Amino acid sequence: MNPDLGSVDADGARRALRGGAAVVLPNPAPLTYVVAATDPRAVNAAKGRPLGQAVALWAHDPAVLAALDGVLDLAPGPAALAHRLLTEERVTLLVPLRSDVQPPPWLAPAALDGWTLLFGARWTPLRPVLAEHPVLYVSSANRTGHAPAATAAEATAMFDATVPVLGCASLPGADRDPAEPPRSATTTLRLHPDGRLDLHRRGAQDRGHPNADRYLARLR
Repeated sequence: MNPDLGSVDADGARRALRGGAAVVLPNPAPLTYVVAATDPRAVNAAKGRPLGQAVALWAHDPAVLAALDGVLDLAPGPAALAHRLLTEERVTLLVPLRSDVQPPPWLAPAALDGWTLLFGARWTPLRPVLAEHPVLYVSSANRTGHAPAATAAEATAMFDATVPVLGCASLPGADRDPAEPPRSATTTLRLHPDGRLDLHRRGAQDRGHPNADRYLARLR
């Protein structure tokens, strides 16, 4: 059995997203799968947690990232660093919100206590699935209390049958490399207004570094 063959193909995933359903989607190694939807409550319901819990905004659309520039409390230098961390490093990023500007309503599900949580992976094979939905909400593909799914088979076994799973094997150009490293959830960083970086949660991107300071020094 192919562990990366999910329950739907790319067209099925697109239909599910159009219908407001949560869909489990693949990421490139060394990242695990994620669960995404146009409705943040659908993401939380799929994960089995409170419907109003904060989720990440999937900043896969350049126009959405540009729209955030006016509401993030970041000077030009830190703002450029945020863009690089999201698009190149593919981390999950906590960034500060300006207190004097009202953020757009679609950012509210990803905002808490003056910060917003952004997920930045823009994987080329997955872009056609996401393109219709510039605003998407996302979280790691796991039910509460379980580790994030590294394969479509793990996701299918973990989630309710009503949550479709798009496997890597269904995406052109996304064949899995047998020699790829173990997968884990994304590293989460906190970017302060002055450009300081903190490691909020360890994950795939910092795993190869001996400690947080070495990893953060490389990013700077």
